[in-house]
Amino acid sequence: MAAASAGGLPPAPPAVPSWGEPVPPSAPRKRTGGLVAAVLVAALVAGGIGGGIGYWAAQREDQGPASTTVSSADAPASFKREPGTVAAVAAKALPSVVTIQAKSGEVRGEGGTGTGFVYDQEGHIVTNNHVVASAAEGGTLSATFSDGRTYDAEVVGRAEGYDVAVLKLKDAPKGLKPLPLGDSDKVAVGDSTIAIGAPFGLSNTVTTGIISAKNRPVASGDGGRNNSYMSALQTDASINPGNSGGPLLDASGAVIGINSAIQSTGGGFGPSQAGSIGLGFAIPVNQAKTVAEQLIKTGKPVYPVIGATVNMNDKGKGATIAEQGAGGTASVSPDGPAAKAGLRPGDVITGFGGHPIDSGPTLISEIWTHKPGDSVEITYERDGKTATTTVVLGERTGDS
Repeated sequence: MAAASAGGLPPAPPAVPSWGEPVPPSAPRKRTGGLVAAVLVAALVAGGIGGGIGYWAAQREDQGPASTTVSSADAPASFKREPGTVAAVAAKALPSVVTIQAKSGEVRGEGGTGTGFVYDQEGHIVTNNHVVASAAEGGTLSATFSDGRTYDAEVVGRAEGYDVAVLKLKDAPKGLKPLPLGDSDKVAVGDSTIAIGAPFGLSNTVTTGIISAKNRPVASGDGGRNNSYMSALQTDASINPGNSGGPLLDASGAVIGINSAIQSTGGGFGPSQAGSIGLGFAIPVNQAKTVAEQLIKTGKPVYPVIGATVNMNDKGKGATIAEQGAGGTASVSPDGPAAKAGLRPGDVITGFGGHPIDSGPTLISEIWTHKPGDSVEITYERDGKTATTTVVLGERTGDS
């Protein structure tokens, strides 16, 4: 049984608590089912080792041009659609969406293709961390608009745990039009969605669907240390490798999420590379906005924490506070938020802020929808009895 600091950033299973060593396994509990959808973040990056564009795309490139996608600038002059139609929303949004090319500075050929969108008129672009991670240390980044203009870009800040990154265009052009931001808290299941991205390198691709679920706890990773947790918006709009970091829009054209992960029946690269089966997950824009603002301000993310180490592999009943932390340290930080709320090792957290908790990853997903200083009601079980308490969230800065 692995454990990780709730609200912290654990590596891939076996998870590591408080950035230390794995917690010794304890007796397994019966799994009664879970809500956490384990998804491969890297599958959404098209190109290179960080998420291969795949055999099909490589073959296509050998046979002709890399893309036959018509840019928005090529739309007929008479193009006009009634406001609220998908065509009208897409025509307005496309000029503010970019295709991102990331190239590693260490491994030749490593990199990928993803998507981002204009956040402000200063040239900030919001995308996923996993889209730009391979180029963050000494690599190169570029952003191409729908009319073909390409600009070099640099990383302003990255948040691995949230899977959010902010870039800034070098020599940003004047007249940039940021996409309007919606309110993801007001999104309802059944609402229409529009996704824009570069699936398999096909820039300026528009797909549609609905919100098929809310508050879906998703733990995603690339098989290494790059894990992220989100209480996601689930959509059936077609999302594929290369859509990562692109906007999920509502029917009015406002951003309600950042497309970040998919559930797939397959995985890997080449002919078997994962693709859309109608289960896509987006980071709610309210959370993404908070993270983006922090990254623009300081370059580093801030994570809310409860100051306790929880088991990460148990699913079904709740998130159990581990008996001990990393290297035999205390699993509940002395004078930390959990300790002040009266929580102890062995307590099983079953509810957080009114949402059911079935596992450690689910708890982290819910914690990270809040901000440091928020007061949140926790429901937990101890010795077969249910109790409630209120925790005031602490904070941790940075991903290391």
